Amino acid sequence: MSDVKRPSKRTDKARQTRRRILEAARELFVRDGYGATNLQDVAAKAEVAVQTIYFVFGNKRALLKELVDVTIAGDDEPVATMDRPWYRDALAAGTAQDMLRAYVAGSTSVLERAAPIGKVLEGAVASDPEVAALWPQDVDPRYAVHETAAKALAGKPGARAGTSVEEAADLLYGLLSPELYLVFVRQRGWSRERWENWVGETLRGQLCQA
Repeated sequence: MSDVKRPSKRTDKARQTRRRILEAARELFVRDGYGATNLQDVAAKAEVAVQTIYFVFGNKRALLKELVDVTIAGDDEPVATMDRPWYRDALAAGTAQDMLRAYVAGSTSVLERAAPIGKVLEGAVASDPEVAALWPQDVDPRYAVHETAAKALAGKPGARAGTSVEEAADLLYGLLSPELYLVFVRQRGWSRERWENWVGETLRGQLCQA
């Protein structure tokens, strides 16, 4: 018999409720904005009592914080981006070209989920300055992810000689940004495939040997 413990029905139900609340919050925050959405709206959309949201998350800011974190991760597992299989596999690639190909694909999957929430977050900070305090202010976590990737890239065969880690990190940070993704995909109507091909070719042209 397996020693793996299966989650109880109560635990499973609580997790489903949490996910339902997060999905309702995502839809309403993206559609109406953070400031215009109240927890009663979220509760009605999720088909739960508003007291349930307070019990599970505490307040509206905490709900937004978890929504952003879960959206970037793609699930509710407590695993940081740099510990995710897609990220570790990309950085373990044998050549600079292969690493960028895998890294762009994984980053694009994150951008598909997170870019719309990024716009929500901008609006939330504008309407409620305390929202910004929910994340550390001394280090930009998105830059830290790209800087670690840039360091790995520098040691790969095929990486362009003379390109500093700082410059590579800046290029990854700028070209794989939610803002640029939304310009091309949402405003200009590019498909994911077109975006991924373009940003991949652009980065390889800048960071890999000809």
